Amino acid sequence: MSAPEEAGPQEPEAAATYIRPYAWTGGRTRTNHRLELETLVSTSESCHPARLQRLEHHSIAELCRHPRSVAEVAALLDVPLGVAKVLLGDMADIGLITVHQTVNENGSTSHLLLMERVLSGLRRL
Repeated sequence: MSAPEEAGPQEPEAAATYIRPYAWTGGRTRTNHRLELETLVSTSESCHPARLQRLEHHSIAELCRHPRSVAEVAALLDVPLGVAKVLLGDMADIGLITVHQTVNENGSTSHLLLMERVLSGLRRL
């Protein structure tokens, strides 16, 4: 009848080594960069392993060897979108990643034509 006492706690090392995502950002929720869900980011040419001081920067630099959206980075890191934005913003501030320009509402006519062609194609499906 002493089986529950013998079981003991469930893997305390796993709980002790897990760092909550908000701790990665120091509780910050804002960044100096406007990062939308679809904003593409990639590892910059000046990003060298010696410059990567934080573990999460290593992970992001590896993920972004090819351009990825902010949403993809958050999903692949398994962190909330806000946390990913802050981490990416920090990396952009120190030149570890490149933030690619996205089309905004003042976009060129060619972008509007492309979107109309895509919409037309989708309607034909």
